Amino acid sequence: MSNTTRRAVFGGLATLATAALLAGCASAPTTSSSSAPTASAVAGFKPCMVSDLGGFDDKSFNQLGDEGLKDGAAAVGVDPIEVQSNAETDYAPNIDSLISQNCTLIVTVGFALSAATVTAALANPDVDFAIIDDAADNDFDGKTDAPNIKPILFDTAQAAFLAGYASASYSKAGKVATYGGMNFPTVTIFMDGFAQGVAYYNTQKSKSVQVLGYDSANPDAATFTGGFEANDTAKTTAQNFIDQGADVLLPVGGPIFQSAGAAITDSGKDVALLGADADVFDTFPTYDSLYFTSVLKGIKQATSDVVKASATGTTFDTAAYIGDLENDGVGIAPFHNFESKVDSGLQGELDSIKSDIVSGKIPVKSYLSK
Repeated sequence: MSNTTRRAVFGGLATLATAALLAGCASAPTTSSSSAPTASAVAGFKPCMVSDLGGFDDKSFNQLGDEGLKDGAAAVGVDPIEVQSNAETDYAPNIDSLISQNCTLIVTVGFALSAATVTAALANPDVDFAIIDDAADNDFDGKTDAPNIKPILFDTAQAAFLAGYASASYSKAGKVATYGGMNFPTVTIFMDGFAQGVAYYNTQKSKSVQVLGYDSANPDAATFTGGFEANDTAKTTAQNFIDQGADVLLPVGGPIFQSAGAAITDSGKDVALLGADADVFDTFPTYDSLYFTSVLKGIKQATSDVVKASATGTTFDTAAYIGDLENDGVGIAPFHNFESKVDSGLQGELDSIKSDIVSGKIPVKSYLSK
């Protein structure tokens, strides 16, 4: 399906009431402070998870989902089950294997599992399902396709707007770049917000910082590596932008940022790197000297909350959760080693911009915009 179609379809989902059940996520993922249960699950409760192809060690959203599963399970005193997918053909069998193990909550990670999740949910109405980064709306009517699926979504365009503004402020070359793994709304939402943030900086400061790799007016012409693997293609893509003079890179797509780190290191140039989903300064410190900031999703906390809610045995709240700046479901990481390199007034500007985005004074467009 085309990115344009997905974008139009999911726009309708944003009108669904967001779940009061889920608390706002912390700006940066944190580990559980205690392994001791804080509540009791109903008898027989068994939370489970299926990864996408990135695997649970992707230093990104699969890993955060896995941490959230374990955190929530520990909080209610049960052991989770997790299954990693190594091919697209694994998705449905992996879900079925969890059903056969009597899982009562199955969390699937990523839009690629949407169809398999819907099929399994319709066939197993007594099992609770949640899906990270997808609306589970495969018939394109703006509604979740099964009554027992809870979408966990993140309006990362808002956080990426802040990262784009900061990147434009930092760039010495007047060129920044963003690119994705594949052309899906959950990828391009980062790129779109980033480009809007750069454009806002240009307007406010009368500058002309260029965005390579993405044009908000023509998103389908954006640059993609063709997958979500850290490989030679991902490295070459990063190198091409470095060769074009970009001195800030935002790769969006699981571990492809690792290839960008390798390309920057090999180039010997002063290029800053941004992470997506997790604070890569913490999850993959190999390139810690390169990390400018990361655009964060509160996947861990949201997933943990879903596990704990399902564990009560009461009616499962399947209203879509949409993380944004207002509920701290998205955000940006600290500047870490770049703290002394950014303008002294930048953080104050970002705080004001965040406030204006939350109030609606600064509109940030995305397929999840309310």
